[in-house]
Amino acid sequence: MSDPISVIATIVASTTSVVDNSGLGHDAKTWAHAAVRSGGDTAESLAVQLGNAVVQLPEPAQQAARQSIAAASDRIASLAPSNVVIPQANTATSPTGPRPGIGDTRVPSQQGSAQADRSSSSGDTQYAAGLEDFAFVPVSPAAIAPPLTAGGEVATFVPWLEKAGRLCPGIKAPTLAALYAAENGFRYGPTAPVSPAGALGPGQFMPTTWAVYGKDVHGTGIPDVFDVGDSVIASGHLLCDTYQQIQQWKLSGLVTGDTLDLTIAAYNAGAGAVLRSGGMPSGSPDYEYQTKPYVARIRATEGQYDWLLSAEDELLPAAQNLPLGEDIGRRIIEQALRYLGLPYVWGGGSSAGPSMGGFDCSGLTSFAVHAATGGAMTLPRTSQAQWHIGTEIPLSAAAPGDLLFGNWGQDGPGHVAIYLGNGRMIQAPTTGDVVRISPIMSGMRVRRVI
Repeated sequence: MSDPISVIATIVASTTSVVDNSGLGHDAKTWAHAAVRSGGDTAESLAVQLGNAVVQLPEPAQQAARQSIAAASDRIASLAPSNVVIPQANTATSPTGPRPGIGDTRVPSQQGSAQADRSSSSGDTQYAAGLEDFAFVPVSPAAIAPPLTAGGEVATFVPWLEKAGRLCPGIKAPTLAALYAAENGFRYGPTAPVSPAGALGPGQFMPTTWAVYGKDVHGTGIPDVFDVGDSVIASGHLLCDTYQQIQQWKLSGLVTGDTLDLTIAAYNAGAGAVLRSGGMPSGSPDYEYQTKPYVARIRATEGQYDWLLSAEDELLPAAQNLPLGEDIGRRIIEQALRYLGLPYVWGGGSSAGPSMGGFDCSGLTSFAVHAATGGAMTLPRTSQAQWHIGTEIPLSAAAPGDLLFGNWGQDGPGHVAIYLGNGRMIQAPTTGDVVRISPIMSGMRVRRVI
């Protein structure tokens, strides 16, 4: 079964080959190549948008929609020239190619010795064609960005991403979050999809790798590959070890390239692939069509999760760091922080909690205040109505837990958030975003509702 992105990449590769063999002059070829790339990027962007739309459908309808898309892709794939190989996304079986998720021998050991990935140097498949014969399609950030939720629950991952992002200097929480979005869309538990290669859990671990890196963070005695905490912390240790190994290889002159890029590539293709290629895995169709786009996707989307850095204790004067006299403000913040990473949903949430899969701005504040007061206070549902509760105070006098109002219009404020201190707030910003920590916006005014 062919996925749309792979079919598009194949069509671009085939068209590029036609251009190369067309006899056109250099300038004409350059223009034609640019036109092919532009068309490929546009088509991939539409394919990703279609995928994002599918995950918003009710669960029973999602499978039917995916089957219809796959059937259409297969039909288009059947029209491709017979001499063009269509790469199958997440089903790589090439002895030198990447595997979905973490391969069973892809990573360096704790002692720093490089373990070979699935193939050995003596068993590598030899390709007669050079690198230039495999078209690598550059993908724009807009085209490759997956939905922030992708059918999963980012909020469940937040505390573990923060912890794993502090294990070593080279691996940060935003990179881990982007990797988990790419690996399994923040889906977890025994019902989460298993890759065709048998990779399991939200981090897509192969069983033999899990036997080495699996972490029991809950004290149950058994590392659970389907558990969010166990998986994310294991990924953090794996990536840190790989990062350190690649730095050593670079110092020895064995590989070149950005260390983080190569670490992410090793998570997909194996550290041995990085070592054999002397850097970014190259040459095999699997590397060109899967590993390189995988790295590009994660690096292009990790910025969407920069708010995770702001949630670290040393940067956030939130719940546990507030003076004892500010208990209500502390509790309001605590309740809101529970839902970091939850999607913004227009009209979502109320004093009872999230609804329709998320919160909007006033839904978040309604819930946080109601929960913090044990139900003693229920705010009106909209930001305009909430503005009339309590007393306005100067921004300079704002305390953690006060409400911030902005986006002013004729009807009043169109946005509301919760003040954290030090010029920061927690908010449910807008469609396509998530509950996050941000700097306060210009023009915001403060209301003390309790």
